[in-house]
Amino acid sequence: MSQNKRLYALRGAVQCLNQADDIERQVSMLYKELLTENILDEDGIVSAVFSVTADLDAQNPCTALRRAGLACGTPLFAVQEAAVQDSLPRVIRILVHCYLNEGAVIRHVYRNGAESLRPDRKG
Repeated sequence: MSQNKRLYALRGAVQCLNQADDIERQVSMLYKELLTENILDEDGIVSAVFSVTADLDAQNPCTALRRAGLACGTPLFAVQEAAVQDSLPRVIRILVHCYLNEGAVIRHVYRNGAESLRPDRKG
């Protein structure tokens, strides 16, 4: 018996140093954790959108993910995060559009300091 699929959106964020290697490492870890936590393989991903705070300019997160050998067949897009006074610096956010089994329990991932963005989603 096959499960019905539904389109979902997974959210996540990570705080990074403004260094290409750290951006690649942090974005890759965030992406892998989103997949693991949601029992998702890359075939189920429709697209991913990143937003980046203006203080992170060492590497585009799309490039970072591709260099890590991830999401190679997935449409990726990155934009600059809206500048908001007193917002958390050095943050990359991700929104992954994907198909999961209907009724799936969605787990969003916030890591490496970005947990403070969504204290309601801890644990």
